[in-house]
Amino acid sequence: MKPAVSVLLLVLLAVAGLSRAQVKTSLLDLANSIGSVLPSLSRPANSSRIFYGVMFDAGSTGTRIHVYTFIQSDSDLPVLDNEMFHSIKPGLSAYSDSPEMAGHTVRMLLKVAKKTVPRLEWKRTPVVLRATAGLRLLPPEKAQALLAQVQDAFDESPFLVPNNSVSIMNGTNEGILAWVTVNFLTGHLNAQIKNTVGILDLGGGSTQITFLPKLRKTIESAPGPDYIARFDMFNSTYELYTHSYLGNGLMAARLATLGALGAEGLEWRVFRSSCLPKKFRDEWSFGGLTYQVSGIPDGYAGYKLCYQEVLKVVKGIIHQPYELKDSNIFYAFSYYFDRAVDAGLIDGAQGGLLQVRDFKKRAKEVCNKMTKYRPVSPFLCMDMTYITCLLKDGFGFKENTMLQLTKKVNNVEASWALGATFDHFRNLKIH
Repeated sequence: MKPAVSVLLLVLLAVAGLSRAQVKTSLLDLANSIGSVLPSLSRPANSSRIFYGVMFDAGSTGTRIHVYTFIQSDSDLPVLDNEMFHSIKPGLSAYSDSPEMAGHTVRMLLKVAKKTVPRLEWKRTPVVLRATAGLRLLPPEKAQALLAQVQDAFDESPFLVPNNSVSIMNGTNEGILAWVTVNFLTGHLNAQIKNTVGILDLGGGSTQITFLPKLRKTIESAPGPDYIARFDMFNSTYELYTHSYLGNGLMAARLATLGALGAEGLEWRVFRSSCLPKKFRDEWSFGGLTYQVSGIPDGYAGYKLCYQEVLKVVKGIIHQPYELKDSNIFYAFSYYFDRAVDAGLIDGAQGGLLQVRDFKKRAKEVCNKMTKYRPVSPFLCMDMTYITCLLKDGFGFKENTMLQLTKKVNNVEASWALGATFDHFRNLKIH
């Protein structure tokens, strides 16, 4: 692929639109609402000037569809005219014992694509699904059964189904593609700019850290070759420190903190934690399983005890890179952003700049006044304490490290999805 074409494709992705809105939609609600949520195209469909792409993000807590409308301009510079986004909860992994529901979920979301993409363009519009930690955590045979149902739904659809259109994304690629997206959108991949930003992504099943080291010792002291990734872009070679920790996403960390990871006898066991309100008891579901959870009615609760519980989920598992002290500004998104909003640290529309100590301070307040924050989420103490522990005792950030909490960068979703779309378009040579 010519360098000029790859630059054009990166520019086309730089002008993308919607964020990963927190749409909690049931299948029936989605069916009823498709007509009302779809935007009208800003230009009439013209097959010689407009083309489309459909990307499914199959995460551990939900399945999302991105329908992109691209325009080829007179100067041969394509631009992104529109993005349609919708999501369904729970994620595909919740249907590990009913894989046909995975196909049903995708068929429902494909209706969004049919409504957005003109009928004449269906046959030339590629559909792609990439699954993340939710499916990585499943036994291989169950994950493949779910993917087979998705593949069937794609094959039945009127869209173009490329080779390898349905797969589980490698955790390292997840971090790299998010890093490429954020650094491109912030202008840090310009050849004249030597500084870049790091990314911290906290999903439900896994968490990723990716940054460009300034010190050779950071590369040399990495635990293994799977912590380092090299790739070429803009006539430059980048050597990144990047790693994905499967099982250290926010929801998987809840399970581990509760001692429920891989537990049996779920129908009669109650999993207790000092991170939960004393009088709290309820059911909680993740990955297709339901757990009985509660606080400790006759025990103690609060930040100190909670921190001891979550520390065992982090210590000895998360590697501390040699250089994090004064290296990069880090962009943090997904559950980092969501929980900061829930805890009142940042505005849900604007995001904001926080120090690591801000998470610690608010975690203490939430944990020591659980009844006040219980209406927001009974898990807020556990989640905020885990994030604090992950940043401090896990990755080894200083308390004064600045984090840019964001959902979007220049109106583009801060995640791996756009990077994955670019990567796929490059492979398909759509231009």
